[in-house]
Amino acid sequence: SLTIKLPVVDLRKLPASERETEVRRLVTAEAQRPFDLSQGPLLRGTVLRLGDEEHVGLLTMHHIVSDGWSTGILVREVVTLYVSFCAGESTQLPALPIQYADFAHWQRQWLQGEVLETQIAYWRKQLAGASALIDLPTDHPRPAVQTFRGAHQSLVLPKHLQEGVKALSRREGVTQFMTLLAAFKVLLYRYTSQDDLIVGTPIANRNRLETEGLIGFFVNALVLRTDLSGNPSFREFLRRVREVCLGAYGHQDLPFDRLVEELHVRRDLNRNPLFQVMFVLQNASRRMVELPGLTLS
Repeated sequence: SLTIKLPVVDLRKLPASERETEVRRLVTAEAQRPFDLSQGPLLRGTVLRLGDEEHVGLLTMHHIVSDGWSTGILVREVVTLYVSFCAGESTQLPALPIQYADFAHWQRQWLQGEVLETQIAYWRKQLAGASALIDLPTDHPRPAVQTFRGAHQSLVLPKHLQEGVKALSRREGVTQFMTLLAAFKVLLYRYTSQDDLIVGTPIANRNRLETEGLIGFFVNALVLRTDLSGNPSFREFLRRVREVCLGAYGHQDLPFDRLVEELHVRRDLNRNPLFQVMFVLQNASRRMVELPGLTLS
């Protein structure tokens, strides 16, 4: 077992108007502080005290040992232990059927030979002759070396549009992800006039029951290539997107870095290999959690 004593940073002496700014500064600094992969643990925790009854729990994990799904597991387990602690009980979390090392060993043993060749053959055929570059019109030239100094734009879609997307998806026998991806690719086509578009998307890659409760790095990147040639109707294009997604899901086990290696992709410092645009649907609910004497968000 591993015991970590969390340091506490007291911000109560700062004026209330400055605390939020300092929290953001500390969060950014912590996120940018590197881990030493040769030394464990690859997890750090800090408590920021904003007031007598308001705190920020700052938990930083290296992506090599965690993914988005893992965060949900971690929060659930912390909640379970917190409730037991408040009640003065000593609760043990249920034993896991396997550990992450077991999964890693199994994956290496399984993903070879005919299984590996089948996966590679699919992706070679699917991405043959593809151009990875999406030529979006921008107001600045592409830099020689990729940076991550960007900005973001947020908007809220009206509820009636969301309900319309759900209804259309049901009628066409597709998921909401497929419908939204199709609309996103139509938007990219309008900007680029390219009818052969490649977009990346993350997938949880937890297709075995034993992995659902594990904290670890399972997520994989899938490359979704679709063809808009022939001026298809949206329903026809949606069928094309569905076929591409289902094919990718069926061959999701090949790690993205192995795919790049197998395809001998030319590497450039100013762009990501195979795709430069990602589409992500985060459909996990965000909610307040009420605990004994504590509200967690």
